[in-house]
Amino acid sequence: PLPRIKICAVLKARGAVEKSLRREMQFSALRKELGVSDPTLSKHLGVLEKAGYVDRFREYGATRAKDTVWVTLNARGLSAFDSHIAALRELAGEEL
Repeated sequence: PLPRIKICAVLKARGAVEKSLRREMQFSALRKELGVSDPTLSKHLGVLEKAGYVDRFREYGATRAKDTVWVTLNARGLSAFDSHIAALRELAGEEL
């Protein structure tokens, strides 16, 4: 679905990709950029995580409200995203 493609696109555009210099993006920044609610983003990240495309980890604060969740598009997710975009471009008749 489109929200999952957007998640991967934002993570890639912001450099939150495995083995890049800046490899994580805060959940809250991703949520804000996508304009979705916490539960909506969590749901889609759960699907992407289960598919093996993204990694999440929680940095614990003094309270749960102060925890920070970080998200990364991993190598498998980047490959799948790039392949999906290439297939969409081919369907649209665009040159790669």
